[in-house]
Amino acid sequence: MRAGIVGMGRYLPKKILTNHDLEKIVDTSDEWIRTRTGIEERRIAADDVNTSDMAFAAAEKAIEDAGITAEDIDLILVATVTPDSPFPSVACRIQERLGAKKAAAMDVSAACAGFMYGIITAKQFIESKVYKYVLVVGVEKLSKITDWNDRNTAVLFGDGAGAAIIGAVSENRGILSFELGADGTGSKHLYQDEYIIMNGREVFKFAVRQMGESCINVLEKAGLTKEDVDFLIPHQANIRIMEASRQRLELPVEKMSKTVNKYGNTSAASIPISMIEDVEAGRIKDDDIVVMVGFGGGLTWGAIAMRWGK
Repeated sequence: MRAGIVGMGRYLPKKILTNHDLEKIVDTSDEWIRTRTGIEERRIAADDVNTSDMAFAAAEKAIEDAGITAEDIDLILVATVTPDSPFPSVACRIQERLGAKKAAAMDVSAACAGFMYGIITAKQFIESKVYKYVLVVGVEKLSKITDWNDRNTAVLFGDGAGAAIIGAVSENRGILSFELGADGTGSKHLYQDEYIIMNGREVFKFAVRQMGESCINVLEKAGLTKEDVDFLIPHQANIRIMEASRQRLELPVEKMSKTVNKYGNTSAASIPISMIEDVEAGRIKDDDIVVMVGFGGGLTWGAIAMRWGK
């Protein structure tokens, strides 16, 4: 028995902040942002919308998509670095709102790699037959920890949530292999003080190297080759980093997920938000080999090779 994704849902705030809007706030330009990041606009949550509100909305959709009820969920894992408050966890907050009465609940802090960490944690519980269904949510309200006067970071981030129900899937489908990693010596390059602080040059070098390596590693662990890959879902941080991963796998452009232009970097939410968009558009189909890869503050990283389908 393998674990896989049996339901998905997402939430995106209505407010759109374009590059032209940012030109009025900081010393930047649409051309500068697009050529360096690939971002054209991003979503910003309203002041009265908390991280848990977005997580709840995405989770409800994932539960409905899986054809289960909240009371069927055994564990809730929320990947976020922007909780409503240090405690209680976002997971506990949405457990109550969902009515997931029997579910254990905790948050996972691995920054932009958090959704990968959450899925792989869920996998262990499902495949050991301890739990039947685990809800994993990647959610961020990065707008509340972004310095809107810092031209280097203000242009990058957006808000949103993506959720997945992890459960047993049919034979030959599901998670085939994974890699999780961390390098605490790089923590000084990406961290939160009052706001997000980032050494863009160092993070870029790390991400380009590690995302490509992790993609190759999970393929080798699964006994697959680059030619077997049908679709790549990289963390939507920067189009140049994403392109480096695609080129490492020698994939054509149409086989890589790209939503960074519309939503910016939504940290732990970026991979599930993109995944849902590609599934709904028919770019990911049953039995496709899908590689997901992300990196984040910590420094952390994670990758998964999966045969798609329930």
